Amino acid sequence: MTQSLATSIELIPHDPSSDSPPEMSNPRENDAGPTVSADRSEGRSEGRRAGRPGKPGRPRKQSAPRQAMVPQILNAAEWTFGTRGLKGTRLEEIAALCAIPKANILYYYSSKEELYNATLTRLLDIWLQDADHWLSPERDPLEGVEGYLRAKIAFSRNRPEGSRLFAQELLSGGLMVQDFLKETLRAHVDRHDLIFRDWQARGLMTPIDTTHFLSLLWSGTQAYADMQVQFEALLGHAPLTDTDFETGLETFMTLLRPLFPRQV
Repeated sequence: MTQSLATSIELIPHDPSSDSPPEMSNPRENDAGPTVSADRSEGRSEGRRAGRPGKPGRPRKQSAPRQAMVPQILNAAEWTFGTRGLKGTRLEEIAALCAIPKANILYYYSSKEELYNATLTRLLDIWLQDADHWLSPERDPLEGVEGYLRAKIAFSRNRPEGSRLFAQELLSGGLMVQDFLKETLRAHVDRHDLIFRDWQARGLMTPIDTTHFLSLLWSGTQAYADMQVQFEALLGHAPLTDTDFETGLETFMTLLRPLFPRQV
């Protein structure tokens, strides 16, 4: 049972430095099942050990075994926390998915809560990196928004447990992410507010409240993970297909294109 569960986990990395948005391939469509794999951001995020997400700890040089083990643990933790929640997760389950002793996890993370924080931090780092890459002053506004939406939908499709993990944390009161929400995310929104206001001043974007705008982009794209069961019920099939996700993206763009008038 443990072996089959472990092979169901796949974290498909996407590189925000590439101008090509990530493909939205669905691991649930692969009957053979992939294996636990490393994520592109594990090195930086894992260094934030004690404390809540958004509060970095002291950087440290990582050994080769650590670089291999930490992402494996975080990948399994993302799936387990996203599926069972913090209270419903046992470190023994995560260890079994990684095929390692529980003591190995406690060597890197002193408690389940510390591992939970590290898992959240890595997830949130990726989301902020995607926004910083696509929603930048150097990009055409409409192309940047479309690339960002594609990246967000791809994440919801390829790593739904990660999105659900964050949703569960917010629904439970967000106690573990208060610093992130009030400091890191607030600063992130303020930075992009300046970009959007510049676009608006130059006639490239219709004036609109940017905080509500970003929040709607987040909730709409993350719904493809958080409300996946509802989508499947309404569309009459499971899992969701390439066509479903592309239709979702095109629906977003149909609503958003009028906000970004093209300059002649």
